[in-house]
Amino acid sequence: MVACELPSLKLEDIDVEAGDREPASTGELAERENEGTLRRTTRRTGRFEYRALLPAEVKAGQVTASLAGGIRTVTVPKAQPAKAHHAEITT
Repeated sequence: MVACELPSLKLEDIDVEAGDREPASTGELAERENEGTLRRTTRRTGRFEYRALLPAEVKAGQVTASLAGGIRTVTVPKAQPAKAHHAEITT
């Protein structure tokens, strides 16, 4: 599972992709309109991209993503390792 904070974003504002070992979330944090004079802000704006390199192959077709309370969570099932196959010896 991979989680990141994305305050004030809606689910449709975030794109989640998963490759072999690297889930990625991209989107854009829009600048809010303020009334009056803004003296200082710590809110980030603009395009963002979060990537995580996982230690094992993943089942990319079974990746799920959710957004609750400003936290985006991507659940990435691990692929099963290949099992040894018994080969019969023929003459």
